[in-house]
Amino acid sequence: MRGFWLGIWEFVVGDDWRVALGIVAMLAATALIAALDLPAWWLSPIATLAILHRAVRRGAPRTSS
Repeated sequence: MRGFWLGIWEFVVGDDWRVALGIVAMLAATALIAALDLPAWWLSPIATLAILHRAVRRGAPRTSS
């Protein structure tokens, strides 16, 4: 059973825990906005792009000029 949960953890978190945390925060913020009866459709695409941008910037090699 432990191997199953470790596999689930690896699938969800993967290589970058920051991306997983960002997605959880995005889902929580979307739920909060929707609970306030406000339109929340716009948050997911914007947050996804921001999370992806930061992950790519963090993974890109540094170049010195």
